[in-house]
Formats: sequence, structure tokens, C-alpha cells
Amino acid sequence: MEKILIINGKVVNPEEKSGQLDILIEGGTVKSIADAGSISYTVTGDAEDIKVIDASGCIVSPGFVDVHTHFRDPGQTHKEDIFTGAEAAKRGGYTSIVLMANTIPAVDNIETLEYVLERGRQTGINIYSCTNVTLGMQGKELVDMASLKEAGAAGFTDDGRPLMDAELVKKAMEISASLGMILSFHEEDPAYIKNNGINHGKASEHFGIYGSDREAEISMIRRDIELALETGAEIDIQHISTAEGVELVRKARKKSAKIHAEATPHHFSLTEDAAIKYGTLAKMNPPLRTEADRLAIAEGLRDGTIEMIATDHAPHSAEEKAKAVTEAPSGIIGLETMLPLAMMNLVESGTLSMEQFVERASCGPAKVYGLDAGVIKEGAKADICIFDPKEKWTAGDYRSKSTNSPFTGQEMRGKVKWTICGGKIVFAD
Repeated sequence: MEKILIINGKVVNPEEKSGQLDILIEGGTVKSIADAGSISYTVTGDAEDIKVIDASGCIVSPGFVDVHTHFRDPGQTHKEDIFTGAEAAKRGGYTSIVLMANTIPAVDNIETLEYVLERGRQTGINIYSCTNVTLGMQGKELVDMASLKEAGAAGFTDDGRPLMDAELVKKAMEISASLGMILSFHEEDPAYIKNNGINHGKASEHFGIYGSDREAEISMIRRDIELALETGAEIDIQHISTAEGVELVRKARKKSAKIHAEATPHHFSLTEDAAIKYGTLAKMNPPLRTEADRLAIAEGLRDGTIEMIATDHAPHSAEEKAKAVTEAPSGIIGLETMLPLAMMNLVESGTLSMEQFVERASCGPAKVYGLDAGVIKEGAKADICIFDPKEKWTAGDYRSKSTNSPFTGQEMRGKVKWTICGGKIVFAD
């Protein structure tokens, strides 16, 4: 039976005990958590050898949980597939991933959902998947939510496309509320967008286009919060990008704990200046906006308005990203750079404590989506990330199949050293 002993690390574990603790893993679960140096062991040289990980200088946290990821499988596996995506996740410290459903074909049926989940079971980490809200992501007819829940859906989303029919959204919320499931929303009203992925402002002026006005997001967040409060639905406002959007969520959460929001590493790290500098490599939906918006998102993470850091890992080929800014697809990869971006832009800045960061990256999203994840606890499955918050490295040489990131070549601070899932080491630096 495989045994792992983690020694000399600082355990940051928001849901349970933290501190200078040693952790013994046996049979896939956490067998013991004890004061540093109090777990005795011997290395015998036989088949029962214990693997000792010296985590000196490192943080030992629950494995990270990402509830907003694109692995492009089925249909666009030249960009990513479930196996390469999982390898990128492991390198990023992730042990649980929730996939989006905008694949080809879309995950609007049990057969496609089962295909995704079966491949996920072969990766060595926990792969979940949302299914669509509407058939074919057409925004016209609801999927059979009850049967998809029964088949293992983690939630419902048409991410990548906004749902414009308010009555249809209300009906979806009523059904999802009755099922105890979460709906996640891509909030961009196309009426305010002429060129997606670029902020209407300094960036759009630079490119000589109109871009995407902030009201595209604000108006949709306002509508969906009102509908959620009316129906009692649990909702996730995805990849929030505006200060006004953050404030709408803040006020709504005082009325209902069922209103949730995510922030991406790129939205709390970059502004529209990055779009000007990096072009299509910094084009995403919703777009990077102003410094005031970036700071509002960071503050939302600090005060708990935004409970989840979600990467919106969105692989695209180099050929696609080489197109003109008005033609290239939106999105960047993010699983392998989340940790250092959070360390540099949230923790080192004093915006978040280390415990707040770990909470937003692990147990926060796990609780919102009802996943068995986000905690180091005796008797619980051993899903753990060990990272050095200060180690420097250069972004690049990705495990993802795609390389579309504005951070490539930049010095990062904060590096995952080991990822353990189900008591097995799935990544070691």
C-alpha cells in the first residue's frame, strides 16, 4: 500500500487545522495530521517503503479546484484534449476540474457527457463536467436537466454564449432550483458589442474599432441576479470583469447566499493595456478592462463577494491567434499560471492572506459546486497541492497543447512542486 509522508511544510487548510504539521497519506486518504516531527517512520527498502516529501519552505494546501475550464474535447482536440488539459491542471496544482460544455458536439446530451466523464476518469485527477442549458447552445430550447443531473452533470451553462431570452432563463432557473443544481452565466449582451474581446475604451481606440462596452456585462448581471432572487436559483456569475458587476454581486449576496461569482487570474492581473501590448494573446471574453476594474475585482476577492478563482483556461492554436484582432478567437490558457499570478498580484500585494487565497482557489469553489474537494482532513481523500510561494521561474514550456498566453516568457513567483490526487503523486517538479 502506497504511503506518503509530507514533512516540514506549512499547512494552509481553511476548513480544518492549519500550521506546521506533518501529513501521512495511506491508501489514497489522509491517515494522520499531526504536529511537525511527531509522525515516526522508517525507510526499510522493501515494497512497503514510505515516500517522504520534504516540504520545507512550502505551503501545503488542498488541491486546487477550477470550476471553469475548457478542454475542447470532443471536437477541437487540436487545441487541447482531456488528457493534455489534465496534465496542465496537475502542473498547476489542480486536483478537481469542472469542464465547460461548449464542445463540438455540445454537451447537451447524456452520450456526450458520458464520453467526457469516462475520459476524465483516465486522467488521475477529478474531472467533472457541466452540461448545456439549451440544446446546441442555441438559446431556444432547454435540455433535459433532470436526466443530465442523473447522468452526472456538475451544473448547467451555455458558457461562450449569453442567454438572451429572459423567460427561458427564468424557466431554467426554476428547474435548476428544484433539482438543487447551479447555473453559470456568460454575461455579455451582444447589443453592446461590435468587436468582442477588446474593451471599449483605450484598447478599442488603439485598434481603431468599437470593441465591447462594459454595459454588455453589467446589464446581463443585473438581469440574472434579479431573476435568481425571484426564483431562488443558485447561480455563478462567470469571469467578472467590471467594478459595477462586482458591486451588483456584493449587494445581491446580502439578500441571498445563492449568488456566486468567479474571477480569473487575467482579470485580477491585467488591464486593457495588455491587449494593446500583446494583441490577440490578451484578447478574451469578457475583455480586460481598466485598472479601477482590476482593483475592484481584487477587492471583491478580498471581502468574499467573489468566492472563486477560476481560470477560464481557453486553449487556441497559434494559427488562430495569429489572425487579426477582429478575427482571432478570444481566450487564453491559465491553469499553469494561476498560482504565481495570485501570489504576485493578490498575496504579495497584501490584498489576500495566504489562507484567503487557498480558500478562493480550493474549498470556496468546491463548496459552491458541491464537490468532494478543498479540504485536508483525516479520513478524507488525499488531494493536496504543495507549492513554494516564492520560487521564481519563467512561464512557458506548457503541458497544455496550446501556448496562447500573454505571460509566456515572463518571470513568475510561486511554483507548484507536487500535486497529489487520491493519495498518488500526479505531478512532481
